[in-house]
Amino acid sequence: MNDQAVCCYRHPDRETGIRCTRCERPICPDCMVNASVGFHCPECAGGGPSSGRAEGAGRRDTAPRTVAGGAAHPTDPFLVTKVLLGINVAIWIAVMATDKELVDTLCMLGRSPFHDGEGVADGQWYRLLTSLFLHESPVHLAFNMLSLWWLGPPLEAAFGRARYLALYLLSGLGGSALSYLLVSPYAGSLGASGAIFGLLGATAVLMRRLKYDMRPVIALLVLNLIFTFTWSDIAKEAHIGGLVVGSLVAFGMVHAPRGKRALVQGLTCGAALLAIVVTVIVRTSQLG
Repeated sequence: MNDQAVCCYRHPDRETGIRCTRCERPICPDCMVNASVGFHCPECAGGGPSSGRAEGAGRRDTAPRTVAGGAAHPTDPFLVTKVLLGINVAIWIAVMATDKELVDTLCMLGRSPFHDGEGVADGQWYRLLTSLFLHESPVHLAFNMLSLWWLGPPLEAAFGRARYLALYLLSGLGGSALSYLLVSPYAGSLGASGAIFGLLGATAVLMRRLKYDMRPVIALLVLNLIFTFTWSDIAKEAHIGGLVVGSLVAFGMVHAPRGKRALVQGLTCGAALLAIVVTVIVRTSQLG
């Protein structure tokens, strides 16, 4: 056997190229426990096939963790995704019930051409966030929610609830901030697309981290970028801002060293939020 070969931590005589996506220990096919993202070792899975311990191996007392170090929630691993879907649908119903009056109040708008004191430039920073939950039409809502349901659950399972929610919100805010910076302040925008593009970028980062085949996600990303830059009435700045922020935040989360995960991930999210705040402040000063 090659001296440089990586062997299963429970079966030292078996070479393997697979590692547990939680603790990163090498595992052979007999020790793999299927998970929503990759494979887990028997200890991280809390039991399962071949769940006995290797002789001399100590059992860890910590609860199972996700790839990014978040707490695993096997009973309902997609709770945050469901809540986000529910909020988007509920706000759509509220918008329809008020004859779309809420759109003018909550959409991403730098400055209103009709009313003084309305817009992000006039202190209504909440629009950067509330615009993420507004949609222009049923088709717009359906497309974004289908994308969220497709991309969200695997990421939530891999990142954990808190980190996944931070990723989603920072991606959306990044898209809003770039739109505020580059688009006419009198042009309104709305939709979850910035956050969705952030999830798409995070999916690419996660797949690269787990050494999965990158071709499907790259093809999907290229296709979405083509639509972004060729279709009219699309807030391409929001898409790009969300993609960049989501990719960078995800990179910091999944590549943080295990011993300093919380610190590195907190600094990553803090740096992203600081960049968003600085962007908004700079643009607001430009608009006087």
